[in-house]
Amino acid sequence: MGATPNRPVYIVGAVRSAVGRRKGGHAGTHPADLGGHVVAALLERRGLGGDAGAAVDDVIFGCVSQIGAQSTNIARIVALSAGLPESVPGTTVDRQCGSSQQAVHFAAQAIMSGDQDLVVAGGVEVMTRIPIASSAVVGAEHGMGMPREGGLWAERYGDREISQFRGAQLIADHWDIPRTEMEAFALSSHARAVAAREKGLFDEEIVEVNGLARDEGPRADTTAEKMAGLEPLSEGGTLTAAVSSQISDGAAALLLASAEAVERHGLSPLATVRARAVVGSDPVMMLTGPIPATEKVLAKAGLAAGDVELYEVNEAFAPVVLAWQRETGVGADRTNLLGGAIALGHPLGATGARLMTSLVHHMRRTGASYGLQTMCEGGGMANATILERV
Repeated sequence: MGATPNRPVYIVGAVRSAVGRRKGGHAGTHPADLGGHVVAALLERRGLGGDAGAAVDDVIFGCVSQIGAQSTNIARIVALSAGLPESVPGTTVDRQCGSSQQAVHFAAQAIMSGDQDLVVAGGVEVMTRIPIASSAVVGAEHGMGMPREGGLWAERYGDREISQFRGAQLIADHWDIPRTEMEAFALSSHARAVAAREKGLFDEEIVEVNGLARDEGPRADTTAEKMAGLEPLSEGGTLTAAVSSQISDGAAALLLASAEAVERHGLSPLATVRARAVVGSDPVMMLTGPIPATEKVLAKAGLAAGDVELYEVNEAFAPVVLAWQRETGVGADRTNLLGGAIALGHPLGATGARLMTSLVHHMRRTGASYGLQTMCEGGGMANATILERV
């Protein structure tokens, strides 16, 4: 391995499981098995299965609820479950919803620095088995306290409610986004995801696991009337389950390589990681980070918003994307063209890699030169990545 800084980083493979609904097709699958099947398929497709996997320098996996079956460094357990040689290490990342996008960033940085040449980056979350916030809830039940009970936090933020649901409602209120607009956005997400699924646009990127080879979340039968009849998540609020991401189970992984590794192993690049950014934002409103993250990553890449043909903005809640569109000026004709988490689901630690997998395949399919992915994250943060098609 050389020590030349800022070496180009290539994505040479990207696969994912189908996204399962809560209590759906992946509900009984152990997270390490789900991630292991995906990583094994990723490497097998690139001729790096079995002993050849010793060429992998690291496995970096995102996972948010690191408790129970997802604890004790799930990345290392995924790597071994995938059949990788015991010499291949693994580490687990928690940047909340952006965990596996951050895993890609860490992998890219390792390759750029010259420390590593071939890295698997991805994520897994089986929310049916391990519900959101399990580590905090179980800890509190055993007398371990809650994360935001410290005196210094209270001095700065008081006792204000901190939750993603509250943050999403604050965004809807701040940008004056009516319920009807959010529901129209959600309906479009389902329509786009159903169309993409029926056209087979996801087939190439999906690895069948335990018989599940199609995303379970998109609903062809949802209507504006059904959405309008749902009760708000909070009294007096405008958010409903229909405009929120689905609780889901899934895994995804990408293979990143240096130019030397591409040549050595005969790999075919799909895209380069052109630029990366991560930002902090208001932890109370929480979910506005994609707006400054997009600005920052475009500046780092030397691009304008109009230069990017495809955008993936995680649909944690409809107002997150709608506020982002108002601030960036990027229209629906370039945003989440295959649907998003409202329809396809949001298996927390896996979603960043799931989005990037779909993005890189759609860039290849459409001939787009640039794709930009950004995600809001718990605690008030956001990652953004720009890919350039090779």
